Amino acid sequence: MTRIRILVVDDHTLFREGLIALLSRARDLEVIGSAANGVEAVTQATALLPDVILMDIQMPEMNGIEATQQILQTRPETGVIVLTMMEDDDAVFAALCVGARGYLLKGADKAEVLKTIRAVANGEALFGPIIARRLVNLFQHHNTISPIAMPTSPFSDLSEREQEILELIAQGCNNQEIAATLHITGKTVGNHISHIFNKLQVVSRAQAIVRARQAGLGKTD
Repeated sequence: MTRIRILVVDDHTLFREGLIALLSRARDLEVIGSAANGVEAVTQATALLPDVILMDIQMPEMNGIEATQQILQTRPETGVIVLTMMEDDDAVFAALCVGARGYLLKGADKAEVLKTIRAVANGEALFGPIIARRLVNLFQHHNTISPIAMPTSPFSDLSEREQEILELIAQGCNNQEIAATLHITGKTVGNHISHIFNKLQVVSRAQAIVRARQAGLGKTD
């Protein structure tokens, strides 16, 4: 059984150690490292290549939002789950904009934590019903991800392969599914996605999906 490799990032030692202990009891999870601030998180993520990172927002030296952005610039396939005490819309929106694919409150129960980790490791985005409702409101009211007037060929800067991958992303496929469909490696998929994000000037899978679906991609019969 392939385990999900996890990096735990939180500046509170007791909470961090408690979370590690909880995750270590799950047979399909493996905690490969921990960090107490954003700078350490970036270093550990580069060295250990985790599948999923549980990332606190408020930390010394570098906060979780900045750390997430730096990590995903080089490894967009990494699944980052923001873990925080806050429930404000600004934190949700900031986490989404830099590419987080999950958002958990520190009071979440074990079942919700495990469910979110497994979903994100599988390429999904999972924010929970309360957070999801807030994200809908944010999409409606923030200009950052507002509808954009598209030219006739909205993604002409993308190569043919990148357009194929963007179509599959818009359909909700994760990296493993894309690799299997196109008969390429997961690493190659990750590299293409990084190029797609740069060309579309987006910083997250969610933003790429919004852009693609506005242009009519991802529609299935």
